[in-house]
Amino acid sequence: MSELIDNSAKKKELLKLMILQLHEGQAPEYVRGRLIKLMGQVPYNQVVEVEQELIAEGLPQEEILKLCDIHTAALKGVIDTTMEIEAPPGHPVHTFKEENKALSLKLDSLKRIYAAISEMDDNEDASEYWEQIKVGFNALADVEKHYLRKENLLFPFLEKKGITGPPTVMWGKHDETRGKMKGAMEVLSQTKTITAGEAKGVIDLLLNPASNSIEEMIYKEEEILFPMCMDKLNDSEWYQIYKQSLEIGFCLYDPPDEWKPKGVTIEDAAPSIGGRIQLSTGGFNISELNALLNTIPFDLTFVDKDDYVRYFTQGRERIFARSRAILGRKVQNCHPPSSVHIVERILDDFKSGKEDSCAFWINMGGRFIHIEYFALRGKDGEYLGTLEVSQDLTEKRKLEGEQRLLTYGKKDN
Repeated sequence: MSELIDNSAKKKELLKLMILQLHEGQAPEYVRGRLIKLMGQVPYNQVVEVEQELIAEGLPQEEILKLCDIHTAALKGVIDTTMEIEAPPGHPVHTFKEENKALSLKLDSLKRIYAAISEMDDNEDASEYWEQIKVGFNALADVEKHYLRKENLLFPFLEKKGITGPPTVMWGKHDETRGKMKGAMEVLSQTKTITAGEAKGVIDLLLNPASNSIEEMIYKEEEILFPMCMDKLNDSEWYQIYKQSLEIGFCLYDPPDEWKPKGVTIEDAAPSIGGRIQLSTGGFNISELNALLNTIPFDLTFVDKDDYVRYFTQGRERIFARSRAILGRKVQNCHPPSSVHIVERILDDFKSGKEDSCAFWINMGGRFIHIEYFALRGKDGEYLGTLEVSQDLTEKRKLEGEQRLLTYGKKDN
């Protein structure tokens, strides 16, 4: 009998039989006991393959989705992930796992609050704990970015490799969690004061199911999804996911490490989603970037490393006149001869690394104008160009005291 159990095909058939037993109503504890007794630890890839085969054989995805949590309960502690490859810092899987750690800390904090409320008399005021729960759920809402990166970046690569069942089921569980979180957030936003008895009811009905749903997904990811993805995806595919992750953002964790696999060039990565310009902390489309740069309350002018003017903003109230005729001109030719020597000195000091910034301020037509120059440098400290920042500080210099309430200042027409 043991020889048959050791055979991979037989193990899969046995696992499939036991999952079908779950669907027929067998208790998860009973099935889990049989799994441990007959199979020891179940390789995670067999869990994935069996789920995929059951769908291919006609078991509705909706049925697997409905009983997904029962599968998890039955297989918890039984799935073998000893062959998992550790992801290096900055790798998408490393980031997903760090996010899960941050989510788990929030979930543990909520459990402690739930437990504290459960010890209170029903008539006691639980409003202070309620405010702490609101803070916790506001943090948990960040899980949306975690799920969006899975759905829009990770799952497409699995589907290209013919792995469609697990992503579909997991996406369905995401939507279930979203629904539970929405209900929880609505109730939390509508209540400011609450008794312990009322809080206990809401916790049992809405809050605990929502937080448990996130916790169960963490288990599914760590035990099944991430090991499978590390096996199936190559470095080029992971790098595409890495390059596009900033477009969606991160969940309770900002990865400090850059990651670039050896032998994979930037050209191997897919272009940014939706034609957006991708920067190190986010991205814009052209219209958004133009609007942003022309809305900030100061003038910017960029001079490249070869001293050519390449860009200037077009705000509503320009301090110094600029026309597009200066684009492509040497910055020295944009200044009167009497001040060219100052421009040259600034550029020389920036290029040599002697200085990184310098500032001037002048009174011009009754206005107080602040002008500052910054050396732009690359990752290795190389000089990339100079940024000029000009700002009218006249009104800001008049500010006194504080303004903590929202008021809209009236401007003279």
